[in-house]
Amino acid sequence: MKKRLKLKAFVVPTLYTIAAILLVLSIFLMSNTLQKYEEAEDITYVSNVVSEQDVPVVNTDKTIIRPYADSAIKLSKYFYDKNAEVEKQQNSLIYYENTYMQNSGADYTLETTFDVLSILDGTVIEVKDTDLMGKTVKIRHENDLISVYQSLSEVTVKQDDTVTQGQVIGKSGTSALNNELGNHLHFELYYQGQVVDPETCYDKKISDL
Repeated sequence: MKKRLKLKAFVVPTLYTIAAILLVLSIFLMSNTLQKYEEAEDITYVSNVVSEQDVPVVNTDKTIIRPYADSAIKLSKYFYDKNAEVEKQQNSLIYYENTYMQNSGADYTLETTFDVLSILDGTVIEVKDTDLMGKTVKIRHENDLISVYQSLSEVTVKQDDTVTQGQVIGKSGTSALNNELGNHLHFELYYQGQVVDPETCYDKKISDL
């Protein structure tokens, strides 16, 4: 007959103690894990990346430059201003086919052909060639400013081109309307739908017009 295994008196209490310790540790670890999970739920995740190196597409601090760079170029026909002195008004009239017309721009002349420059960054919205005005380039800038370059002999841009300030867009030439000026650039400027005197706009920001 087999003998029954008899545990010593101290074994059973020890086992109960170990089991109790393990239970307490399990409860502690589970509680700590739940707390961390709840804290994680309060975190707001950002999907967009922000870079300090990002720069504006358009530099609004640029000032309007003249549509040419050669310092020898001179203003030969003024923009017509009804409030100007009589002498200046006379120099701002265009005579064509027995008719006097008010000049809606400024005319710049030089004996030799010169480069014509974009006064600001912009987009070419029209390129055309007419017998009366010669080759013409029209550029739209920000804040509804439009510059028009006429009497060109050459054009180096096309419609929908993006141009930068100071970029060569063509060369001066002649036109039937201002034939007496010879080689020149006829330049017009429109701000928010109104024609303005270009000579009052150079070295200014668009916001200052």
